[in-house]
Amino acid sequence: MKKILAFAGSNNSTSINHKLVEFVASEIKDHNTRVINLTNYTMPMYSEDEEKNNGFPGMAMGLKQDITDADALIISVNEHNGSWSAFFKNIIDWLSRVDRNFLEGKKVLLMSTSPGQRGGVGALEFAKNVLPRFGAEIVESFSFPSFYDNFSAESNEVTDETLSLGLNEVISTFAHQI
Repeated sequence: MKKILAFAGSNNSTSINHKLVEFVASEIKDHNTRVINLTNYTMPMYSEDEEKNNGFPGMAMGLKQDITDADALIISVNEHNGSWSAFFKNIIDWLSRVDRNFLEGKKVLLMSTSPGQRGGVGALEFAKNVLPRFGAEIVESFSFPSFYDNFSAESNEVTDETLSLGLNEVISTFAHQI
């Protein structure tokens, strides 16, 4: 049984990416999956001056340790103007300063969702290009379009059959590859 750490790159209190992470984590039965909320890891905006004057934030060190303790990660990135959010970029900036290879040896299921038909694909593609620079191995990825039309928060299920089958296949492949 592997340890999986799951989180969304959003600081929105009603994040649909976090809802997607929670759903996917609940679907993985043969591994120990822990969902965290990155808003609990408060960090100042990264700058060289901040690092020089105050060192690494304790929360960055804590998150780095949580990642180190996991065998694999589930990450869902939200999209802001075709990229991931400034909130998530700040976290990645701090983590990469703590340890340039903070994702070394981590297999990652990378996802995104949005209210629109593109499903945050811009942020997903951006993350697929950037995270391997820090050692991540993206083993599966999935863009979930039109979240509110295709997911029922009340019944906690994917309502579109084709989308559900595709997501289940991605989850299964990820679970077997770790």
